[in-house]
Amino acid sequence: MKVNPNHYCVIMAGGIGARFWPMSTTMRPKQFIDILGLGKTLIQMTFDRLCRICPPENIYVVTNDIYRDQVLEQLPAISAAQVLCEPARRNTAPCIAYANHVIMAKNPEATIMVAPSDHIILNEEEFTRNVLDAMSAATRNNWLITLGIEPSRPDTGYGYIQLMDKEILPELPKLRKVKTFTEKPNLELAQSFLASGDFRWNSGIFIWSLKSINEAFEKFLPEVNDLFREGNGIYGTAQETEFIQNTYSVCRNISIDYGIMEKADNVYVMSVEFGWSDLGTWGSLYDIRKKDAAQNAIVGNHVMAYDTKGCIVNMPKDKLVVLQGLTDYIVVEEDNALLVCRREDEQQIRQFVNDIKVEKGERFV
Repeated sequence: MKVNPNHYCVIMAGGIGARFWPMSTTMRPKQFIDILGLGKTLIQMTFDRLCRICPPENIYVVTNDIYRDQVLEQLPAISAAQVLCEPARRNTAPCIAYANHVIMAKNPEATIMVAPSDHIILNEEEFTRNVLDAMSAATRNNWLITLGIEPSRPDTGYGYIQLMDKEILPELPKLRKVKTFTEKPNLELAQSFLASGDFRWNSGIFIWSLKSINEAFEKFLPEVNDLFREGNGIYGTAQETEFIQNTYSVCRNISIDYGIMEKADNVYVMSVEFGWSDLGTWGSLYDIRKKDAAQNAIVGNHVMAYDTKGCIVNMPKDKLVVLQGLTDYIVVEEDNALLVCRREDEQQIRQFVNDIKVEKGERFV
């Protein structure tokens, strides 16, 4: 497939996936794990998918500097210059600003897609069509586009986007202007969003021209943009690492959603259905894993389940495990840690990890 040389992709790969503990840990977060057992890690699957959108040399990975070697090992098709290393976590806006200015030095005419490294896309052909349509629209117009997922349930773990009624382009009927953003509503509100039919889940996948996103940074996050603009002429040189260390030491922590997308008036959403999961929790993995007759999703060669249903179980392949009397539980063992938690309480896993750090130290997380 011939790809557009002005198309660029930025993979955000700096998260630690705390809600996937104990499989995902600080030193080996979920994007570097073959969670689905398909022979490829999540970041490898993401990279392969994005090679349909742009040339491999136009794909940049923004990650924490402690993951640099893992990125290069798992993605041998990219160069060290394509791995942008953050010395500290500052959320998505600085991450995107960093990539913008690196790409600006290479191609000011770029149209960029920004995507997390750990999402699941089941229908990659439909994904490619949607993204290329959105990139074409973003190239021609001063629009900031996000992909909105048709919600299948009133999930309180996602952000929601409300659509305007009016179509923007006859050839793209699924593209609408954004009316409002709502971050992780309560159950009652999420149920009303689902019933209304005019809300979409926020996928965290963004598409825009470099010119449009830079204008938005200059307008809404000038203090962030100015910091990275000072690096023009430094990116790609031996001085880049020191410059970025200094920049991140003073850069604010802010998301692209809060900093720009919720404030700008040129934000559009394309409604899409391509088998998406953000794979953010054990529950989301349960949804896509194969289940037995008792609706258990079990990984492990020697798991024996009695009077057990609706559980997700992830065990070392050679360990014998006997479960009895569990309903809707998460049971996961990895290395020297075991988690047993109700599926409905999976959002507490992040707090468990924080407590472990305080009481037991870093070696368990």
